[in-house]
Amino acid sequence: MKKVAFICVHNSCRSQIAEALGRHFAFDVFESYSAGTETKPQINPDAIRIMKELYGIDMEKSQYSKLISDIPNPDIAISMGCNVGCPFIGRDFDENWQLEDPTGKSDEEFKKIIQQIEKNIFVLMKQVKEM
Repeated sequence: MKKVAFICVHNSCRSQIAEALGRHFAFDVFESYSAGTETKPQINPDAIRIMKELYGIDMEKSQYSKLISDIPNPDIAISMGCNVGCPFIGRDFDENWQLEDPTGKSDEEFKKIIQQIEKNIFVLMKQVKEM
């Protein structure tokens, strides 16, 4: 099974959401991981709350902020869209989803980003199945 890494600098919000949705929707298509070049002491509390509300997913139970060196070598690497420059992970990214960081924004902004990540996960599932 292919390993997909969702990469962002801090691995505390968008990449964590992508890992959770990948595990939720694509568990039988690819393995989902997230990581960054820095870690945070906790996942973004708004992301945790909204993911529980929308999907019943408790990211606190199964996820934590990780460094790129903490995850298996990915077959597919996806950047969340780091604006100031994405971290170098030892290889080129297969895709850049160019997602705005919703940290500090309204629940509606969070939900827009989460919905876009969900759409991207379904597109990625189709792509992986065709490999």
